[in-house]
Amino acid sequence: MSVPQLNDEHRGEEILAVFDTAFGELLAADPAAFRVKFRKMAASAFAFYRGTACLFYHDLDAEKRGGPYLDERTSRVWIHGDLHAENFGTYLDANGRLIFNVNDFDEAYVGPFTWDLKRFAASVALIGYAKALGDEQITELVEVYAGAYRERIHALATGAKSDEVPPFTLDTAQGPLLDALRDARSLTRFGLLESMTEIRDFERRFAPGGGSIELDAATRYKVLAAFDGYLETLPEASLARPDSYRVKDVVGRRGIGIGSAGLPSYNILLEGHTDALENDVVIYIKQAQTPAVSRHITDPAIRDYFQHEGHRTVISQRALQQHADPWLGWTELGGAGQLVAEISPYAVDLDWGDIDDPEEIAGVVADLGRATATMHAAADDTSGESLVPFSTERAIDAAIAADEDGFAGLLVDFAHSYGARARADHQTFVDLFRNGRIPGL
Repeated sequence: MSVPQLNDEHRGEEILAVFDTAFGELLAADPAAFRVKFRKMAASAFAFYRGTACLFYHDLDAEKRGGPYLDERTSRVWIHGDLHAENFGTYLDANGRLIFNVNDFDEAYVGPFTWDLKRFAASVALIGYAKALGDEQITELVEVYAGAYRERIHALATGAKSDEVPPFTLDTAQGPLLDALRDARSLTRFGLLESMTEIRDFERRFAPGGGSIELDAATRYKVLAAFDGYLETLPEASLARPDSYRVKDVVGRRGIGIGSAGLPSYNILLEGHTDALENDVVIYIKQAQTPAVSRHITDPAIRDYFQHEGHRTVISQRALQQHADPWLGWTELGGAGQLVAEISPYAVDLDWGDIDDPEEIAGVVADLGRATATMHAAADDTSGESLVPFSTERAIDAAIAADEDGFAGLLVDFAHSYGARARADHQTFVDLFRNGRIPGL
């Protein structure tokens, strides 16, 4: 990708316009949350990149009319939408296995598969730059990612058996991925409950403070009504023990993270799978956001497939993630689509802080390339959804095979050019923010 060279003033105005479209309503509703979000984004070019998928897809917009490796099928597959090097971690799947793979599906949608790969490749360039790696080393890392993705997609497309391409588990993972899985295994549901709740009158309740907000009776009633709607979206297998869904307590929260600033959310404490207090479960109801990529995909068949953003998030996650969280569902609250999922005690994000050796970085990047391919391959005609009615891995495999030699180079060129663009944009953003030029703040 050739990134347009704009002067700082012009680019600053462009960034502000994109922010207004993406964040305007939420920012006006909760400026304080966005001051926190933007200060986190100001910390580094990578943090800025994480928080600006909207700007990334604005810059890719021209490619929606075509591009290398994109055809009628590979331009409309399930994609993660915000695939960067820190959106990987552990989760406990529906079969009770600890898995390391892609996480955080808030931005998932249907679009060109190369958009996921490019977003990841640029994040590798930013991490490499932050770790003072040379341009040639960054090139090699992106080539490793491209090669691992290509190899795994081809294996899946040509009918490799599941035991030949196993998921990353405690038995199969290595290095930092295995470290994350072991960290997750050391965590407990009891530890999570101890951090959020207390026992009063022989029953568990949410503890006061810690960012929780007590609800008035009217709001509590609306949240519980939304919870009832959520139960109707769960698969039959999740409803084997009705007592699991007995509500013990409800509190409000307000998101202030990089991705959830200004979005109201609620935590609900449930009985869980047994009457024992240590098996209680905490789920959250969070207003789902409009995915950045959807503003640049105009196909009405895709847009009309989803009831609302909560439904879109859940359907996308179920398509992209094999054996997804059994508590995953959707509902409506206040006229807005909501995502519902468990606050899992077993979620550990990949920590890049101590991954500094180039060989170790390359090993991790290769594994993330394989994980990306596995995610793309899961979401197709076998996912149970009719929106992508063909074999994703076969379509992608055929597209790459048509120009095998150019595939890695495409991602390398984009990684360097957009990495440089993001670093420059970060500085422009910091200057806009600290000089009070972001409207509403």
